[in-house]
Amino acid sequence: MSDYEVRPATMRDAKAVAEVHALAAKAAYEGILPEEELRTLAPATREAKWREAIEFSEPQVQVATLGNEIVGFVGFDRSRDPKTPSTTGEIWAIYVKPEHWGKGVGVALWDAAREGLEEEGCTTVTIWVPIRNDRAMRFHELAGFKREMKTAKTTLLGTVRIEEIRLKRSVS
Repeated sequence: MSDYEVRPATMRDAKAVAEVHALAAKAAYEGILPEEELRTLAPATREAKWREAIEFSEPQVQVATLGNEIVGFVGFDRSRDPKTPSTTGEIWAIYVKPEHWGKGVGVALWDAAREGLEEEGCTTVTIWVPIRNDRAMRFHELAGFKREMKTAKTTLLGTVRIEEIRLKRSVS
């Protein structure tokens, strides 16, 4: 039994969600982004975005807690990709503080997102992952996601171009 709990985010969680996002992104993109880009991944640049997401449920945000500390979060909703059916959901973001990696937090967040997407009537779910983010790729593939090879694209992350690929799986 895990000591982690997952619950819907509240407005008071926005700052902590932004902090988790910044910490996890810095660790995840080390070696992918140059040092100067990693320094721009600050909580202050993300707090307003997550406050708005929580307020308007776009995306829906769930947080993982250990005691009173927020250690991870997931944002999910309908797919933002053009020409996808309304039954396609998307994990918009899933981040866990690095010191909690490999301890089941990501799985708990994925389970919460899957349940939420199922309640929304989604039958499939996608996520975009940087090809060079081996840890994220491995996590999602272990969770049953499969790479959609024809979806590879170049995206701008800060001032750096990175290659991403969409992964997809059934919600159930």
